[in-house]
Amino acid sequence: FFWLSLNAWFFWKTFLLYYQGLQYYYLHQMLGLGLCVSRASASVLNLNCCLVLLPMCRVLLAFLRGSQKVASRKTRRLLDKSKTFHVTCGVTICIFSVLHVAAHLVNALNFSENYNEDFLSLNAANYRGEDPRKLLFATVPGLTGVIMVLVLFLMCTASTYAIRVSNYDIFWYTHNLFFVFYMLLMLHVSGGVLKYQTNLEEHPPGCFNPNKTLRENMTVPKAFEETFPDYTTEPFPEDLSIPEPFVQNNFMRICSEEPKFQSHFPETWFWISGPLCLYCVERLYRYIRSNKPVTITSVISHPSNVLEVRMVKDDFKARPGQYVILHCPRVSALESHPFTLTMCPTDTKATFGVHLKVVGDWTERFRDLLLLHSNQDTEILPIFQQRRYPKLYVDGPFGSPFEESLNYEVSLCVAGGIGVTPFASILNTLLDGWKCYKLRRLYFIWVCRDIESFRWFADLLCTLHNKLWQENRPDYINIQLYLSQTDGIQKIIGEKYQALNSRLLIGRPRWKLLFDEIAKCNRRKTIGVFCCGPNKISKILHKLSNSSNSYGTRFEYNKESFS
Repeated sequence: FFWLSLNAWFFWKTFLLYYQGLQYYYLHQMLGLGLCVSRASASVLNLNCCLVLLPMCRVLLAFLRGSQKVASRKTRRLLDKSKTFHVTCGVTICIFSVLHVAAHLVNALNFSENYNEDFLSLNAANYRGEDPRKLLFATVPGLTGVIMVLVLFLMCTASTYAIRVSNYDIFWYTHNLFFVFYMLLMLHVSGGVLKYQTNLEEHPPGCFNPNKTLRENMTVPKAFEETFPDYTTEPFPEDLSIPEPFVQNNFMRICSEEPKFQSHFPETWFWISGPLCLYCVERLYRYIRSNKPVTITSVISHPSNVLEVRMVKDDFKARPGQYVILHCPRVSALESHPFTLTMCPTDTKATFGVHLKVVGDWTERFRDLLLLHSNQDTEILPIFQQRRYPKLYVDGPFGSPFEESLNYEVSLCVAGGIGVTPFASILNTLLDGWKCYKLRRLYFIWVCRDIESFRWFADLLCTLHNKLWQENRPDYINIQLYLSQTDGIQKIIGEKYQALNSRLLIGRPRWKLLFDEIAKCNRRKTIGVFCCGPNKISKILHKLSNSSNSYGTRFEYNKESFS
């Protein structure tokens, strides 16, 4: 809302600027209002088309997050809002595009009806009464504008939540039309519909040219009848100075030549050339960095349609909480998807891995290529004992809000279902060693619908729990597992997961009581709240984080959406 309000203010200020400085000739032809609206909306579009690309520069954001250039935690948290800012800029582009199109429809009609032969160079129409549709479909600005509207409509409709969830392919392919949109935008601004006068000193707007009046046998304006009662058919001699009364006249001024006009230089180039070049350079860098396929070491099929892929890549380094983008040409030549790292490479091991839930066409085809049988529920043998895996390319890693979880003294991590993946890499990192991090207490809440989902990381949780007990730090991590459905609860009961059985609760968390308890145990501290799960849980945690408490405890909310 703040960004939309800021753009509305920018639109209004630009509108006033253009309206106050608009040429007399446009106002004389009754073209002022439509042109001012179109130019003001175009300025807002230039700003947002410039900024909408910056949040998509993932390498730049990851560099800023991981470097000492951004030392402030608050500033780093702003980087986590990059996706939200990208969506906000996109919505702003849609809103002001509608306004821009409406203004140009009015302009096309005005140019046709208010055609003026006195200022031929200002007319976009060729004659009075020309069909306005010719201005829209038979000119470069008009035709490119129509195509841009169609492209923008496809991108906006395919970006809705319903289409992204039901068919991600449509969203992916239509969103890549942004390059066509920007190329058309470069051509669109080359028309130069709005022009400015280049000889204001020789021909002030609204002045009177006697030579032109006599040549065209025009009637002398009434303002000059008393000063020049009789006119001859001869033009003024060049050596004859203009009488002072003409210069001092309050109503009109004498000019010596006709007005000359020139198109404004397109400002769009200044706005979008920099971000567009930066984005293209980054995409080229990412392509070069990810052009070598990784080596898949093993594939594990977990319950509830979850697949774990472990792999190795030369010189690959990542931090806990980051994510990578997987691209498998045999699945799709152009399509790729982001997945959070559940295992990061360390100094002692180079293996890293991801967990992915099979919920769409891409993941189904990817699973079928990796597994001999799609219903297989056991670990695949190493690559030298199994058939060859398809080529897999990894782009990344890229930063996410969960990198900050180790930088708080106390962190609350809430996961819903497969949303546990960002926290898996953090737990794996703590298993390797926790003393080198600022984190001293971790509250881990995991909510699942079925008991089998807990088996994804049950071994990891038990191992970490036992290690902390051996190091006399059982209070370092507080594990709470919530099962929303009771069917099959007996399956987890066993000696192997005895540590988790005592922390398994039936139902959903009572979030308000949970926050009060954490605040009471950590008085006057700042607690990082991290959530990866359904929007319903996210909204509740966000509201509770912003509410005050009587213990002086401050909660800072962070979220990543996998929907």
